[in-house]
Amino acid sequence: MPGLITMDDLSNDEIMSILDDAQRLLPVAEGRTYLPLLQGKILGNLFFEPSTRTRMSFETAMKRLGGDVVNLGDVKTSSVVKGETLYDTIQMVDGYTDIIAMRHPRQGAAQYAQDAARVPILNGGDGAGHHPTQTMLDLFTIRQAHGTLEGLKVILAGDLRYGRTVHSLSHALTRFGCELIFASPELLKMPAEIVNDLTKHGANVTETDELLGSIADADVVYMTRIQKERFADEDEYTKVAGAYKLHASNLEGAKENMIIMHPLPRVDEIHPSVDGTRHARYFQQAFNGVVARMALLCRLLGIKVPQTIADGGEA
Repeated sequence: MPGLITMDDLSNDEIMSILDDAQRLLPVAEGRTYLPLLQGKILGNLFFEPSTRTRMSFETAMKRLGGDVVNLGDVKTSSVVKGETLYDTIQMVDGYTDIIAMRHPRQGAAQYAQDAARVPILNGGDGAGHHPTQTMLDLFTIRQAHGTLEGLKVILAGDLRYGRTVHSLSHALTRFGCELIFASPELLKMPAEIVNDLTKHGANVTETDELLGSIADADVVYMTRIQKERFADEDEYTKVAGAYKLHASNLEGAKENMIIMHPLPRVDEIHPSVDGTRHARYFQQAFNGVVARMALLCRLLGIKVPQTIADGGEA
C-alpha cells in the first residue's frame, strides 16, 4: 500500500490484520525481544507542529525494529522559514528516507505530500482533518480490553468539532457496528457533515451535551481536551469544562470492563483520582502507539511480521 492518509485507505480486513501484527509485536515494543525487521530502513519524521507522543512513538517503533530515524527538528531552524514549499521539502526528504511520518497544521497536507512523494506517507495528523495512526492505536487499545471491536457502545466526549482523533475514530467504529454517543457543548459539536456521513453509513449516533448519564451503559469513554482558546467568554468555558471533568466517583455505576481513553495531553478533563481505577487506559493507550505504529511501518514497507515471535529472545 502506498501510504496511510485516512482510514479509508484500509479495509476492515486490513485493519484486523494490522492489529494482529501489532499484538504479535508486543514483546518487541516492550523491549523483551529484539527483532530487527526494519534494519537498513530510514524513517523521516516531519512534524510541522508540536507533538510528543506521535513523534516519539514513531521514533521508538522504528528503533525497536532496528531501523533509523531522521527528524525535521524545530521548524524554526529548518529551510521552511526560508520559504521552502512543502512540495520541495517532501521531494528532498523522499530522497533521504524509505518512509515518512508527517504532521502538518493544514488539513489535506498529508494527501498533498503523498501525491508529491515516491515513498509511503503516514499521516500523523493534518489540521482538524484525520489522524489514522492514532485511530489504529485506539482500535488496538479497545480490542485489547474487550476482545472485539464489534457492536460496542462508545462515548466520544469534549471537543468533537476540532478533534481530528475523534473524526477518524468515529468513522472506524461505525465500520464495526459500534453505537456512538457524542457528548459535547453546542459550540464544539461533531461537524454536521461528519454526522451525516456516519448516519449514511448506518451509524447509530446520539448527540448530547451531557456526559455522565450515558456512562453506566458504555463500553468505552473517549475523553478529549476542551480547548479554552475556542471560547470568547471565559465564564462559559468554566461552566463547560466543569461538566466534562471525570472523577473516580462518577464511575461507580460503570460496567466493570468499561475503559476510559484519552489521546492526551489532558488538562483537567480527567481527575487524577481516575488514574488508579480499573477503567483508566490512557497511559496504556499512549504506549500502544509504539506497537500499532510498528505494525503500520512493517505493512507499508512490505515487511512481513512473523506469525510467532519469541518472548525474550530472537524470533
